[in-house]
Amino acid sequence: MARKVVLKPAECALDLGDGSERGLYVNQDYILQKMGTLHRGISLMYTYYPNEKTWPVRASIACPQETPSGAWDYPYEDYFPYRGGREGRLNDEPFVFMKEIRRHGMDVVLTLTIDPTLKEEDIVLLANDLRPYGRVLLRVNHECTGGWFCFTKRATYQQLADFYVMVCRVMHRHAPNVKMILCAGMWEDELGRIEMEDEFLQAFKETDYWSGDQYLSLHWGWPVDVATKETSCYEAYNVDAVYDKAKKTYHRLCEITGTKKPFVLSELNADGDVSGPYEQAAMMSHFMDRLSSDSEKWLSAFTMYQFRDDGRLGLEVTDPNNHNVGIEQPLLASYRERLHREFFRRKIESAEEVSLPCRLRWTNSEDAEGISLAMHVSATPHYAELYFEDSLLDLNLTVELDGWWFYKAPGTKCIDLMPYFFANRISSPVDFTLNIFAPPADGKNAEEGEDWLFNSYTEISELPKLRLEYEPVKLA
Repeated sequence: MARKVVLKPAECALDLGDGSERGLYVNQDYILQKMGTLHRGISLMYTYYPNEKTWPVRASIACPQETPSGAWDYPYEDYFPYRGGREGRLNDEPFVFMKEIRRHGMDVVLTLTIDPTLKEEDIVLLANDLRPYGRVLLRVNHECTGGWFCFTKRATYQQLADFYVMVCRVMHRHAPNVKMILCAGMWEDELGRIEMEDEFLQAFKETDYWSGDQYLSLHWGWPVDVATKETSCYEAYNVDAVYDKAKKTYHRLCEITGTKKPFVLSELNADGDVSGPYEQAAMMSHFMDRLSSDSEKWLSAFTMYQFRDDGRLGLEVTDPNNHNVGIEQPLLASYRERLHREFFRRKIESAEEVSLPCRLRWTNSEDAEGISLAMHVSATPHYAELYFEDSLLDLNLTVELDGWWFYKAPGTKCIDLMPYFFANRISSPVDFTLNIFAPPADGKNAEEGEDWLFNSYTEISELPKLRLEYEPVKLA
């Protein structure tokens, strides 16, 4: 007999930005090895303006600036182009990354800036693109009460709100697996309300998630200028004031809509360009510590923006000599330590005993069935390996050990659990539970069964074999 386990949400989920106008996508195997655990979701940022003459060339390449003036001074946002929709290139960006994210047991958090003059039939095409990817958290035209994005120059704020409502209704009708995130105005003390709450009230009512972007410091002049004491395109904010503002925003949204919905901060970080690398880490640590000690669990999740950044808004900074190399910042270690804390970790609950073979359900990164394997460790091992026999060889699996996660790709015969023990020395005997889950092997839900939009199923016929050894094989 074996025992099923059930994956549950953390008290506050953590998502991670991976690529934007400020940096390239980094593969999930590398991120997992650096962080030692999985996030709830990985945030991707793309743009979709299919009516433009230069589409689908990235804006900064299609319309180079003789004198650089800003990241958004283009006909459309300078994110990488979304190649689905009318093009229908579903093996291009962002779908290759979406598949990898889901294979690794995380959800796709997709930001799309969309031409607000597009019609419903265009949005239906996007909905059809996203249907096979289980729960997708879709953020459309974020920071929409600002004036810096290109879509704000093509429509009034009321038109942007109405466009969002249309997108929301199309997704709910054609792709109910997609959950919509409205990233709009935040609480303003001088107004005593949320910025533009009247214009966006209906959008707040119809969306699935409420959201805001909130930086603790930011150099918005990047990459045009350098933040120095002689320049001015940057600011730093009081961390507690930012925290209170976000919390007031949530309370106000509950009040004006008469409902409660999950509230997320879709972009959060301090900018090392402004605060320097040490204070950057301290500011984020303070925010996360205050959040975890707050008795009111008002924040559903936030997205750390981002993993590797060409400026200093990342856990790593891109090596200017080689974009495939990241330079770890002090923020990475402090954020990683908190990422592993109980408050930010997803829960795993023991369920009923089952006999093998059995079927495992994968719904999303906060709702899945797995199977457990007992593991007794008497001391820090020299070898801790999981071997997968023939019946398991082609399966796509994630393995959890005391908050640390490991990935087994289809075809992989053995995974090494020793990174956990490198970071966690064992001083006395301890019993662990290895928890095994099965996200979809190709990153997409198989289109079979009535619930295929939401669920993927994998049959597992046996448990992997555990190798534990407490001394080297041979010494000279």
